[in-house]
Amino acid sequence: MKPATFDYVAPRTVAEAVEALGDPGREAQVLAGGQSLILEMHLQRSRPELVVDINRIPELDRMSVEDGELRVGALIRHAAFEAADAVPGPLGTLLSRAVVNIAHPPIRSRGTMAGSFGWAHPASEWCAVGVALDATVEVTGPEGPRALAARDYFLGPYRTARGPRELITAVRMPLLGEHTGVGFIEHRRTHFCFAQVAVAAALTVHDGVIGDARIGLVNSADRPVRARAAERTLLGAEFGPLPAGRRLPDTHPFARAGRVAAQEDAVPVAEPYADVAYKRQAVAVLVGRTLREAATDLRARLAAPEGDHR
Repeated sequence: MKPATFDYVAPRTVAEAVEALGDPGREAQVLAGGQSLILEMHLQRSRPELVVDINRIPELDRMSVEDGELRVGALIRHAAFEAADAVPGPLGTLLSRAVVNIAHPPIRSRGTMAGSFGWAHPASEWCAVGVALDATVEVTGPEGPRALAARDYFLGPYRTARGPRELITAVRMPLLGEHTGVGFIEHRRTHFCFAQVAVAAALTVHDGVIGDARIGLVNSADRPVRARAAERTLLGAEFGPLPAGRRLPDTHPFARAGRVAAQEDAVPVAEPYADVAYKRQAVAVLVGRTLREAATDLRARLAAPEGDHR
């Protein structure tokens, strides 16, 4: 199948892109990496009358650290995060662990983080990280720029608070302190399938006690969700030695957090090969394992030589 007929423009500035998107009389779509849009157009599930190609806008192809946050321009590709030291500290580790789960190298070399937030697929790895860290999505439209917190951004499958005439210009995420460990685990039916459940986690420990916990879930509801009920069970828990063996005892704080996430935070939607009960069980297990991975990461980080906390 071939795409329906459409017009094409390639603006050179954000202002030109916003102007192109601003015509309320016709449906427009933004093209960055095109890894979701092009497929949808070929299947004619998306039939934009205008495609706005932003790949010629230099200001969108920048990544920087500003005021304790990582700012990722709308043209930064997934592959930019494959090396853990591409971004300083634990955030770089978390991004590198998440990105290797995104499809395969050709897609990672073209697709963008901003595109994942724009498309808002319920199983998006970047969206799991985004809700866990309460990322900020910067958009610009006819009314000017604004910033949307991840907790308010996702409204449902492929639905966001971004207006139809607004362009995502960047995604911001907070840098994580050196007393933070991170983890990312997803479960999928086969290697190139979307995740049936994915979990991103960050644990911050002070004086042997968990002082902050962040857990993001995707494909565990109709939108990415932060597991706040599970997080609350971890606050104040002792950061003790991890038990031997793969399975966590039911009484371990991480196992308890997994059960709470499955019952109180997740609102699973059944899909082929994964009914609601299956997904709840997957959430319970994966949250526990991801927290364990975060704890292991933190122990390694604290044991590393001075200055080597990648």
